[in-house]
Amino acid sequence: MKIKQLKNLKASLLAVSVALSGVLLTTTDNDAYAAGTLRIGNMGEPASLDPHYTSGVWESRIVGNMFLGLTTEAADGSIIPGAAESWSVSDDGLVYTFTLRDHTWSDGQPVVAEDFKLALQRILRPETAAGYASLLYTIKGAELVNTGKAGPEALGVEVIDDKTLEITLSGPAPYFIAQLAHYTAYPVPAHKIKELGRDWAKDDRMVSNGAFTLSQWTPNSEIRLEKNPNFYDAENVSLDELVFYPQEDRSAVLKRVRAGEIDIQTDFASSDLKWLEANMPDYVRIAPYLGVYYYPLNLNDEVLKDTRVREALAMTIDRKILTEKVLKTGEVAAYSFVPPGTGDYGQSPEVSWKTMSQKERVAEAKRLMKEAGYDKDNAPTIQLSYNTSENHKKIAIAVAAMWKKALGVKTELFNTEVKVHYDNLKTRTFQAGRAGWIADYNDPQNFLSLMESRNSSQNYSDFNDNQYNELMRAAELESGPVKRNELMRQAEVIALKAMPNIPIYHYVSKNLVNPKVEGWVDNASDIHLARYLSIKE
Repeated sequence: MKIKQLKNLKASLLAVSVALSGVLLTTTDNDAYAAGTLRIGNMGEPASLDPHYTSGVWESRIVGNMFLGLTTEAADGSIIPGAAESWSVSDDGLVYTFTLRDHTWSDGQPVVAEDFKLALQRILRPETAAGYASLLYTIKGAELVNTGKAGPEALGVEVIDDKTLEITLSGPAPYFIAQLAHYTAYPVPAHKIKELGRDWAKDDRMVSNGAFTLSQWTPNSEIRLEKNPNFYDAENVSLDELVFYPQEDRSAVLKRVRAGEIDIQTDFASSDLKWLEANMPDYVRIAPYLGVYYYPLNLNDEVLKDTRVREALAMTIDRKILTEKVLKTGEVAAYSFVPPGTGDYGQSPEVSWKTMSQKERVAEAKRLMKEAGYDKDNAPTIQLSYNTSENHKKIAIAVAAMWKKALGVKTELFNTEVKVHYDNLKTRTFQAGRAGWIADYNDPQNFLSLMESRNSSQNYSDFNDNQYNELMRAAELESGPVKRNELMRQAEVIALKAMPNIPIYHYVSKNLVNPKVEGWVDNASDIHLARYLSIKE
């Protein structure tokens, strides 16, 4: 009898347990897959959510949904009014006067013109050590402030009143309005920075003035943003929550997309395309993308400081094989640094050896290496660094094979996570490396500035050519678009001859987007702010 009762009790407990498990699973599923939650495979752990310490696309996807610059992006990537509802420009194109719209920080504090002034001063202070500060050198006095040659009061930014901000430029910059949509020009909350210091952007105490605000950051796991009820246009924001996953393994993220755990994957392995087109065609979004995939070469290295070696390495990379056989997703072989279709630049200058056959390029590369003191029996060893990605690995392996076959160069492959990889590039702790640059604004200057000596953070190769620097500075001060572009073309010719960076291909964006996500518009900037997206029930 007792045994039977015990069995009955166990059966009852098991039934209750199963029932409770079902309730818990249902509750968890409903929470995870709520109609108002968008889940994004973001391909990298951010180093910071403070706009002044942000530098990667994977970080900008997050902060871009949290902050509102003076201008911002529309659903199609075009530039529209943001925190500024309107502006005027002086006849000489140097003075911009912005009228701010009425809006607040997520804690209810008003956003005023002083927030923008203090933010611009903060990012440019030398002690801030913001890696992206040089992007703002278009503003009068910005370079002097950033290099410690003048105090923050020298910056050409003036507060007229709480709703009026005046910015004076060092020279005409037709891209300035677009530049203000970039995270370097976002306001930051002075009252929170005063209270919390550098910790202001680490947890749910963080405030922002955009459509979403931080609710939870679990390092190397997920970042959750919740809808900002104080956003000026909150009534037109459909989503309640965004969840960003930092996982970099593209194939692993794809499995989560297939399982319904992730709605948007911001990159996928090219080897998966054939399967995706056959099995998930409605998810695949491939579009032209203003960006360049390249290999910076450390000019402080004993081997790579020789221009002949750098050119030989560039010539022996068969871009046609990489784009058509390895990637196979529409990337364009790059023989220029500035991508086609950038601004009003027209046809970019290209390397002098583009018209050679691959056989002719290899022969010339061997001659250059021999001239530099190397041959197949005396070939150098080069460490090639790349951040975690199936595509980066495949390209690195293919390039290593090309260098070995053509020149006898031995290549050591070195892989790290994206945050560590880019830190190594910035500190020149590498020999040759993989990098990518996506336009912050649609202008050739944004690409060519990467090789200016004053750009200490993104000039990974440490290239320093006086003529190149002078041409880029002259272009910065030139108001005529024809002459301005010609000055930049002359600079690009110098860079392509010196080859501090080997251009490999020009990007296409490769996203997987669940068909239930509405409002997604493919665009050359690959910017898709969640304020314009919704999830179909």
